[in-house]
Amino acid sequence: MATTAHGDGPVPQETGGRRALDLLDKAITLQTPLVRKNIARARRRNPEAPPAQVIRGLERMYISSLTGTGAAVGGTAAAPGVGAGIALALSAGETLSSLELSAVFALSLAEVHGVPIDEIERRRTIVMGIMLGGSGSTTITKVAERTGQHWGRQVVAQVPTATLRQINKVLGRNFVTKYGTRQGIVVLGRVAPFGIGAVIGGGANAALASLAVRAGRRAFGPAPEQWSPSWDEPLD
Repeated sequence: MATTAHGDGPVPQETGGRRALDLLDKAITLQTPLVRKNIARARRRNPEAPPAQVIRGLERMYISSLTGTGAAVGGTAAAPGVGAGIALALSAGETLSSLELSAVFALSLAEVHGVPIDEIERRRTIVMGIMLGGSGSTTITKVAERTGQHWGRQVVAQVPTATLRQINKVLGRNFVTKYGTRQGIVVLGRVAPFGIGAVIGGGANAALASLAVRAGRRAFGPAPEQWSPSWDEPLD
């Protein structure tokens, strides 16, 4: 049975499942170097803003951006001369964009909260756990054998890498099942004619973004009152 970088155990054999996990890893790889710059950019807009205010801004930006990408792709089917095949191709590209937005949002939350994201397994846990919402939280705390709130701090920052690999195997299967199915429905909806796809695409992405925002709040809890000294160092 095939394996991937998500662990040494079996993974779903379906092409769609492997593709979903490959796209997730690609999104994480592309966005990780941009996380601190993303936060620094938000702070430059208001240098006096505390972490809680910056997080609220990141949440609003994430919901707005994800909603906009879904609506833009969904609206292409209504344009003259644009067929369903082109709309589906555009939607496939938008899936990676959505994953990239979700990755940078989740990893930005971890960075603001001071949770280390220097290892790929920790980054996978954070991103998949937040994207899967309540089911992700339940899986993480169960496999890690930890109880209490704010798994983003208790689990991701503290458990050994070997345990994170076990967690990510389970999260990976759930991600393929839930996110893949959800995306399949959304993709088909986006190619609906007469602009209906724009409504479906934007509305579905808005719902996914809101779910991730709530999951992020549960994962990390209240924002720190002050910025850590590392944020006084220049990024450029």
